[in-house]
Amino acid sequence: MKSFHVVVIGSGPAGQKAAVQAAKADQSVAIIEQDKFLGGACVHRGTIPSKTLRENALRVKKMRENATLCNFEVAEDTEMATLIDRLNAVVQSHDTFMVNQIERNMITRLHGRAHFVDANTLSLESPNGSTELIEAQTFVIASGSVPRHPENIPVDHENILDSDSILSMLYLPPSLIVLGGGVIASEYASIFQALGVKAMMIDRYERPLGFMDEDLIERFMGTFAEMSGKWVGETEVSSVAWNGVSEVVVSCANGKEYRSSKLLVAAGRVANVSGLSLDKAGVVLTNQGHIQVDNELRSSVSNIYAAGDVIGPPSLASASMEQGRRASRNALGISVGKMADFIPAGIYSIPEISGIGLTEQQARAKGDVIVGVAKFEEISRGQISGIEDGLLKIICDEQGKKILGVQIVGEGATELVHIGQMAMLSDSPVDIFVENIFNYPTLAEAYRVAALSVLGQR
Repeated sequence: MKSFHVVVIGSGPAGQKAAVQAAKADQSVAIIEQDKFLGGACVHRGTIPSKTLRENALRVKKMRENATLCNFEVAEDTEMATLIDRLNAVVQSHDTFMVNQIERNMITRLHGRAHFVDANTLSLESPNGSTELIEAQTFVIASGSVPRHPENIPVDHENILDSDSILSMLYLPPSLIVLGGGVIASEYASIFQALGVKAMMIDRYERPLGFMDEDLIERFMGTFAEMSGKWVGETEVSSVAWNGVSEVVVSCANGKEYRSSKLLVAAGRVANVSGLSLDKAGVVLTNQGHIQVDNELRSSVSNIYAAGDVIGPPSLASASMEQGRRASRNALGISVGKMADFIPAGIYSIPEISGIGLTEQQARAKGDVIVGVAKFEEISRGQISGIEDGLLKIICDEQGKKILGVQIVGEGATELVHIGQMAMLSDSPVDIFVENIFNYPTLAEAYRVAALSVLGQR
């Protein structure tokens, strides 16, 4: 039996940071990953691959917008490998970095599937079928999440795909139906539409991304429609089936039927805990199937911690990294400060959407507010770069002083939001954006324009 101070299950963003933090505290650490490579779904099937595809989609979109310079279209039989040509290099680079970090911190890598025997012991099944017992004083579960498959949708990973298999398509399809209106659905629908695929989103809600600011979503939907994308809201899907020839058929409760070459099921993700035998360790799950943890990320068992997607929202790679670090520090009794109240949300759709703090709708529900708006079409850099579908909003209290939230849509939104984040974390008044100088021309000027709008309403 192998024995360690800390064993981390999963090598995604949360697992990697948990393992490194424990190692830096001079603990003997092992990290278990069932895949051949480190990084989990984030690196190999999710965040990194989808963003790589997005970069090429943006290039295609720009070339179409410059039609006066060249007549450009992506052929229907374009191989997906061509569109994510840099993916292998990006993933390999990321894997090399992680391997070096793990080795540098003398963390033991274990390849296989783990399940609990009891609260202090794991059984590890290696790819060759052999098993061994692993003992540890502390466990950190960071096994991530997997796509949710509704019972009425037969995902076959060839014609009816999920977010883990969508990039396994050999060729760019002529058309794509995306079921869902969340982050993954919005990202992939807009990316494929930008590539020239006839994309349609179908969801039971009135609009996509219901948790984001309404003005941002209105801009996103406007751009999606301009690219010929179609949104079908307030619609329940009854069944999905491959017709055996060339189309996926979607039948809806209202009697309508939609057809496409391929279909993506983006109905959310569920905690990846099946097979871990958590019941043998006494770990309790929530009603949603996530591992139940307290404020210190400790599960119902005192020596078992959890971090990342496996504990539920916000399910962001950035938040997962911090949760992993904190889980290890808490488990080892190392002092850790209060986790930030403000965590930015970033949606890598086309256009990008990002926000921190309250949306305008959330703020108004609490009382009177003053909102300053800057449209990218009125910012010099927006005109120069052709980013005219962008918008930045600063939501302030009724005195027009305290910043309650910053909401942004438009290319560069996920970078721009950090300026607002720093202002909010330092509790700076909105005046800071007026009293300081920004480079010109930049999109960051939008902060000054929006802040001036707030000052004018005081």
